[in-house]
Amino acid sequence: MMKKITTLTACTIGTLLAAASAQAADVNLRFGHFWPAVSAIHTDLFQAWADQVEQDSNGRINVDIYASSTLAKAPAQYDAVSHQILDMTATVQGYTANRFPLTQIVELPGVVKSAVQGSCVIEHLYTEGLIASEYKDTRPLFMFTHGPGLLHTKDKKVETPQDLANLRIRRPTSVVAGLLEKLNALPVGMPAPDSYQSLQRGVIDGVALPWEGAKVFKINEQANNHTDLGGLYSLAFVVTMNKNVYNRLAPELQAVIDKNSGMSWSLKAGETFDALDSQGMAEAKQKGQQITTISPDHFNSEWKPVLDSVTQQYLDDLEAKGLPAKAVYQRALALSAGSCANPV
Repeated sequence: MMKKITTLTACTIGTLLAAASAQAADVNLRFGHFWPAVSAIHTDLFQAWADQVEQDSNGRINVDIYASSTLAKAPAQYDAVSHQILDMTATVQGYTANRFPLTQIVELPGVVKSAVQGSCVIEHLYTEGLIASEYKDTRPLFMFTHGPGLLHTKDKKVETPQDLANLRIRRPTSVVAGLLEKLNALPVGMPAPDSYQSLQRGVIDGVALPWEGAKVFKINEQANNHTDLGGLYSLAFVVTMNKNVYNRLAPELQAVIDKNSGMSWSLKAGETFDALDSQGMAEAKQKGQQITTISPDHFNSEWKPVLDSVTQQYLDDLEAKGLPAKAVYQRALALSAGSCANPV
């Protein structure tokens, strides 16, 4: 009985101390995202960021993190920040359709080879001003990508583009939808957290996700076939803050946010995603699932012509709208092969 009372007392004290700490802070930031609270993305990246900000501000900034789309659904999180329903978020730019077309160039096939490399590329594109005009309504802190996306299917093995015909595949963004349509699949739009239940119920036949997503969202429990094309696509992410909230901070607290922005956190995000990619693949292997890796010859003869045409069409469409898509794409490729090839 005494042990139970002691444990209860310790928990109560901990709760009161946490509440007191939040009350003592000058600023309480509401940080929303859609990953589960038990995922390494939450604990090793976002909570680590929050803890560092609190430490650097000597407790003057407290960050309350709302995981699993608690305060706003995944597709609405960017607008929730611009309207100050949230103070900040980590979200997918492509969930807000047509708002970040230049940013989404990093999603095109072959641009991203790893999450660290892709995160380096997108952060450079932003800091160099090539995509900054797309973020006038919030204050981005850092950007990142996940690793190469794969196809994860339930029951059907995918080796050729023809194998995708009429398969209902969850797609994360319109860019990936264009890829799937060209491959004669039937893209179905939905946020990643909805994929598990949709596979379970037979609403979709497969998903486009990196290995990280297969692990975090438990796709390996539903999909038993995995096809690695060596970089079918990637996704762009941003951690961003309401501009008015930032502007109201005291200068020394703005300096804390600025210190915890930029490339160092982009690379930290990339490292977190790459580690989860390794874990997701290992999990599928442990389950004895089928992993199909498309050989370079097979890729070049059957897949590459289709993917190249999608890339060209995407760039041409943006150029027709007066956007410098080809310049951004060429810079992304140069960064991928150059300074971002091994950034850490």
